Amino acid sequence: MLGQMGTPEIEVKSRGQMEPNYSNDLVFNDENNIEEMYLTFGVGSEDYGIGIGHVTEIVGMQRIMQVPDVPPFIKGVINLRGKVIPVMDVRCRFNMDEKAYTERTVIIVLDVASVPIGLIVDNVSEVLEIAPSNIDPAPKFGASRDGSGVIRGLGRSGDRVAIILDIDRMVAIDDGRGRGDGSDESHPAASH
Repeated sequence: MLGQMGTPEIEVKSRGQMEPNYSNDLVFNDENNIEEMYLTFGVGSEDYGIGIGHVTEIVGMQRIMQVPDVPPFIKGVINLRGKVIPVMDVRCRFNMDEKAYTERTVIIVLDVASVPIGLIVDNVSEVLEIAPSNIDPAPKFGASRDGSGVIRGLGRSGDRVAIILDIDRMVAIDDGRGRGDGSDESHPAASH
């Protein structure tokens, strides 16, 4: 959880665990706004970003219990300190080829509408501050021409570009049973 202490730097601990390491040098104020902070992570050869306000923690890969009757990108659930959390493989969600998990593969645990969900990603990069003026609108092509895609925009920070995701849309499921509009009925964790 982020407090008034500062921006987390990602630190690898033994057994593949990753935890934020808080720096007391940075304090959130008007010039350093948490709403402009994005955790960036890699999937394939691209960098993606999600609002740091959704992130609760980053954990190493662990045993995933498979559950029936879920879309293929929901890999199952994990038991994290007594909490059952559904996990989504971002590679599968984006229709990319599956890849064996490595020591760099992590689960980013998010809080989306007060419901925890984990995202399996290839690696975690860093926390970037990206001002709204540095986020270009999402391209309007392919299946998301109506604006309902998972890309919120393209964020620029220095010479880096990260695909900023709309996490509410990304975790919404439309598999014929849910509405796919982000409502509780379509949320992958709604029944947990």
